[in-house]
Amino acid sequence: MGQKVNPIAFRLSQVKNWQSKWFANKRRYKELLLEDIQIRDKIMSNLRHAGVANVEIERSVNQITINIHVSRPGIVIGRSGTGIEEIKKNLEKFINQKLKINVIEIKNPDLSAFLVARSIADQIEKRFPIKRVMARTAERVKSAGAVGVKIVCSGRIDGAEIARREKLVIGSVPLQTLRSNIDFAVVPAKTVTAGVVGVKVWINKGKKETN
Repeated sequence: MGQKVNPIAFRLSQVKNWQSKWFANKRRYKELLLEDIQIRDKIMSNLRHAGVANVEIERSVNQITINIHVSRPGIVIGRSGTGIEEIKKNLEKFINQKLKINVIEIKNPDLSAFLVARSIADQIEKRFPIKRVMARTAERVKSAGAVGVKIVCSGRIDGAEIARREKLVIGSVPLQTLRSNIDFAVVPAKTVTAGVVGVKVWINKGKKETN
């Protein structure tokens, strides 16, 4: 079963938390869910160069709080806070509601599955050899303190005529152990000559104690 489901969804309420934290009735639920997706899409696309790994959205009666986890907070905040104010202004105009934005720095980007997958995808789009990219990235993640890392690339690898799958595993990545803090991400690499190559990354950060 651990091989079939999203590792993060599989561990919700155990070692992982929801990215959207709010409650709504049946009528409002789909509206707020769509709004969350649109907010994330805008932030991820506008701040891609800042290394955004995750966007958490919390809603209370009178306020929306957005926590943006980034590897380069200075780019988001801007000089004298002008960058974050511009982002806040644009989002408030979009949702027509006041909000609060917190920028949280990711201390070790090499332990973020999304940032690692994005890095691999960017290199594939620049036509670097996939096997070499996977090997170097896996070693870097392991050196950053990960217990294990698994990388899978699927598609027309290096422009091959027939699609195939390349996999690399270093260390331990137990997908069925709920106490294992597994970070997971999927990022598409859009190449000019070989179409879309899918990049999946699993990073095992060790075991967490659960209540």
